[in-house]
Parts: sequence; structure tokens; C-alpha cells
Amino acid sequence: MRIMDCYLNNYKNTDAVTITEAQIEDLEQMLEPLFVFAIIWSIGCTTTPEGRLKFSDNMRQLMGKDNEHRMPQEGTVYDYCYDKSAKQWIGWNETVQEYHVDLRAQYSEIIVPTFDSIRMKYVKKLLITNGKHVLAPGPTGTGKTINFIDMLNQEMPEEYTMIPITFSAQTSANQTQDGLDEKFEKRRKGIFGPPTGKKFVIFIDDLNMPKREVYFAQPPIELIRQWMDHKGWYNRESKEKEFKRIEDIILVSAMGPPGGGRSPITPRLQRHYNYLTYTDLGNESIAMIFNKILGKFFASFSEDVKAQLSKLIDATQAVYAGVQNP
Repeated sequence: MRIMDCYLNNYKNTDAVTITEAQIEDLEQMLEPLFVFAIIWSIGCTTTPEGRLKFSDNMRQLMGKDNEHRMPQEGTVYDYCYDKSAKQWIGWNETVQEYHVDLRAQYSEIIVPTFDSIRMKYVKKLLITNGKHVLAPGPTGTGKTINFIDMLNQEMPEEYTMIPITFSAQTSANQTQDGLDEKFEKRRKGIFGPPTGKKFVIFIDDLNMPKREVYFAQPPIELIRQWMDHKGWYNRESKEKEFKRIEDIILVSAMGPPGGGRSPITPRLQRHYNYLTYTDLGNESIAMIFNKILGKFFASFSEDVKAQLSKLIDATQAVYAGVQNP
């Protein structure tokens, strides 16, 4: 319903805009596909790659064969985005411009858009620009952190400013509060926030890294939960310890699965987030990355050499799969 709310926000009357009957009728025609999209990227994105295949098959069955809003039959339901202007489902690649590798860039600076990163960025941006908090759990190496940083630095409207924080086992609640408090400006008595007209997107990486106490509390996480529940925290520096209300901030986070130093986080915090779970990169996404980078490198080679590119990529993936599952 939060994702649906993001789409409905543009259809609310304001002092500057009055929504017409024609616009309402137009929205009513799109409600079913928008609702299907919301289900896919809320309930449907909290499972494993195998679970996604089952979920996709069931969604297609629920939509029926004769439904005017049904998706193309190729691939899975995760491969399509609903285009409101054309009123049809389109592939994710059609939502972005074609990417070209800059030969002057360092290898570590090359970020090739994949099916996963394109769709995750789209949904994250939709949620964040509508004031929703996002949590992206997933295995190491799936691009959670780099996707967040790239999107928040390069693709957000100018009023959004990112504040990055990385939690560790030794991070304390006081460190977290002091680091954030110094970024806020006083607006009026008891009210703090970013400069007027701005919004802070606080990106917390490794959210579940802080060490648990004897009764399982994680103090930095409890501080974040306090803001989620009560929209502020207490001023530790004053004698009165008055409550500081903090406005115009959005919390986004990334974390790995529990284990290896990472802990489960309290459901009292989880309930405030929209989950967007990252899965291990599929073969299509890996092939797309190799194709873009190697294709640029092989551009000056003969046609015979360039023709071997797809075979080289297939062989590389086959060797990796063989080593991973001997």
C-alpha cells in the first residue's frame, strides 16, 4: 500500500493544483496494473531467486490469460515496469538510456547498469521521493551499497542530500546521535532539520553490524527506532534533556543476512521500512556487465576476435559455476 500511495500522491488536490475528472478516470484505468506492480515489489521481492520464479508463475495465473493488463509472456513478472504514459508494460531496459563505458574511467569507477540495478533504483527512487523509508538486505557482492550511493549522489532531485553512515560492531548510540546532530540546523524551539527547502536522506550501511548487549538490544539501532517511532530524540547536552523533534529526513539502509558478526534486527524497527531484497546476480546481469566492459575493450580488434565475445563470457560463467558447485 505504500507503493500504491506513491503513485496516488500526484492525484491529490493542493492549493496549486486541482485534479480533474479526466485525470481520475485515467488513473482508474491504471489501478489494476499499478497494484500488480506494487505487489511484485513489496511481497514479491522478499524471496530467493527460486522463490521469485514460483511467485512469477502464480502472479501470471492470478492475472489470467485474457486480462487486458497482462504482461508479455517472456521472462518473469520482475522483468517489466508499468509505463503510465503508454499504459502498457515495458522492459526495464526501456526505462534508461543505453550505457557506454568511458575508456578513461578507472576499472573501479565503471558501474554498468544491470536488470537488477535498474529496477531496484527505480523502486527505491519512487519510495524515497515520496517520503518512504527503504531497507535493502541481501548477500555481499550484490551491489546494495554502490547502487544506493550512485543513485543518491547522481539521480535524486536537487533538494535531496545524502548523509552516509557505516555501522560497525563498535558503533555506539552516542556516536550516531552526535554525528547526525551536527548536520541539523535549528528551525525553531525544539525543532531541527536540514536547511529550509532541503531533505536529508540518511544512508546507513551495514545496519545490523552493531554488537548486541546482554538482553539483545543494539543501541544505535534503538536510536534510529526512536526517531522512527517518535520523530526525534533527547538532547543529551542540556540539563533538561529536552526532546528534539527532527523533520525532513528519510532513512535508507543496507545490510547483509544475519551471521558472521551480523545480528537480526528488532522487528520494531523493521516495520517502518519497505524491504527491497537483493538476490545474487543472475546470469543475464553478469553477461550484461561483461558484454559492456569487454565490448568496449574489443572495439578495436578484428571481427574474428569480437565474434568470440559471447563464447568467452559463456565459458567464464561455466568455469565459475563449476568451481562454485563442483
